[in-house]
Formats: sequence, C-alpha cells, structure tokens
Amino acid sequence: MNLVKANKESITKASQIIKTGGLVAFPTETVYGLGADALNPLAVAKIFEVKKRPSFNPLIIHIAEKDWLNEFTIYNDERINLIINKFWPGPLTLVLEKKNSVPNIVTSGNPTVAVRMPNHPVALELIKQSETPIAAPSANKFGHLSPTTAKHVHKYLGEKVDLILDGGKSDVGVESTIVHYDNGNFYLLRFGGVTKEELEEVIGEIKLKPHNAKNPNSPGQLPFHYSPNTPLYFFDEKLLSPKKKIGVIFFQNKKVDFEFNIEKFLSLSGDLREAASNLFLFLHELEKENLDYILIEPVEEKGLGKAIMDRLRKATFKHTIPNH
Repeated sequence: MNLVKANKESITKASQIIKTGGLVAFPTETVYGLGADALNPLAVAKIFEVKKRPSFNPLIIHIAEKDWLNEFTIYNDERINLIINKFWPGPLTLVLEKKNSVPNIVTSGNPTVAVRMPNHPVALELIKQSETPIAAPSANKFGHLSPTTAKHVHKYLGEKVDLILDGGKSDVGVESTIVHYDNGNFYLLRFGGVTKEELEEVIGEIKLKPHNAKNPNSPGQLPFHYSPNTPLYFFDEKLLSPKKKIGVIFFQNKKVDFEFNIEKFLSLSGDLREAASNLFLFLHELEKENLDYILIEPVEEKGLGKAIMDRLRKATFKHTIPNH
C-alpha cells in the first residue's frame, strides 16, 4: 500500500519522488494536497491527469520560506509583505504576477500565479527537502469532497499516487483564502481559512471580484465543487420523509423532531473553526452510509461561516431537489 505514516524517512522518500517527477499526497493545515514539482511541466501534467482536472483551472504552488515568493512572482507593494508576515505560514493564497520560471501549465496560461506557504510541519519539510515549490491542488478527484485525512486520499486516488503521507487530520478543514493583487487593489477570489475581516485589519479594503468560471486565475472560481456522491441539499423540512434514508448535519442543535438515520453536529459549542474542521470529514462519513440524501443546515455568514457556505453552495449546486 502506498499510504505511509509521515516521519523523517518517509518524508525523505517523498522528496525524492518529487525530485524525479512523481506525485506525492501530503497533509496541510487546510486539506490534503496532491503534489508535484511545480517547475516540472511533465510532473504537473500528471496532477491534471490523475485528478481529471480541467486544464483551464490553475494550481496553487506551495513554498517553504517567505523569501521564495520573490523568486516566482513580481510585486512592488509593501502591503504584500504585511500580509505574508501576518498570515504565513497559514491558509492564505496570494495571486500575483508570475515570473517566467513558473511553467504555463501551472497557471493555465494566466500571467499570474497563486502562491501560499502552508502551516504544517510535514508539508514544509517536504517542500524544503524537495528543494522546489510544489504545485498541489486538493488530493481528490475533481469536483468531489476535499480530503482531510490520508484515508480520504486513498479512497479517491488509490494507487495512482506514488506515495501518500499520513500526517493526521487537517486542522482547518477548508481550503485557503485566495486574494488577488492587481494594480494596487486587493480582490477576494475565494473565502477560506483566513477571514476577510482579518485581512482588512492589516491592509484595508478588499474588494469582492465576480467569479470567472471561463478563465479562472486561481482555484475556487467554478460554481460546482466539493460534492459528495450522495445528493446533498440545504436543510428543508419539506424533504423529511419516513420513506427515505436521510443523514443530517446540523450546526449546533437539532432543529426538528424527526428520526434521521444519522445525525452529525458541526460544533456543539457553536465554534465556526471547529465546524469548518468537521465539514468535509462528516460529509465523507455520511457518503459511506448508503443514504438517499444528506441534509445540511446553513451557517451564519460571518467570519469563517462565509467559507463554509461557499463550499456548501458549490457542493449542492449540481443536485436537484427531489419531488415528494
């Protein structure tokens, strides 16, 4: 089996795989990533092939030191340094003008590149030992649930990955926030582990930019994503049927007197960070239970709740409400 515990020996082995053009799945604080040498176009092409990811959907490159950013991007604004000094390593991705050293396959032909420095000891050590930035989207099949454990990765990708490093459950549980810097302005492209409010405390106003599904310059701009195989709907009492096998995910408290097949609670204490950490984990668990569908309660769109609702809108996008 290609799933191994992350330790000194396995990380060294994984770095050799990266150096020789292979694929390694590894833990980050957000979700597990499917990594390849970002400067090797043939290795990056394997990511798109294994994930069945559209070639127009660019990747994030992961770096191990803040000063690596200058090697691959062009910017001249002190606020960028304020951001990275405050939030790196961490769940924040910056989209900046790229240097020619970054292959076009990574950026899907865009003149910009998405970069982040993950806050996970295994990820950072792997990048350092590989001596190259690592391009890494989530380690799943395109459009499916994001993986927050090594077992989730193996469920989706099996032996198509050269090595899967098991570093435990991802703490944040939703992908990074993505911010695009363009001509003196900052634009939020994806809600994630760092909130808009936290960012604005450091650099001032961040504008919301409409998603560009036809020509995205970062991940997270397509209307559908993160979907379980089992149909997923926002909670609606009209969907409660004793003839159906139904799983439910409430935020904090049970909202209705109904006998569900399975009940989950994102955070009994009402903590949005705990809720985000449990979101994909619970969806993976319910996906295995042969349910007719899953219901999930919306959360308040404040702080990290915006990132949770962004994922849920995309996860429910392709499912049609059943008739009763």
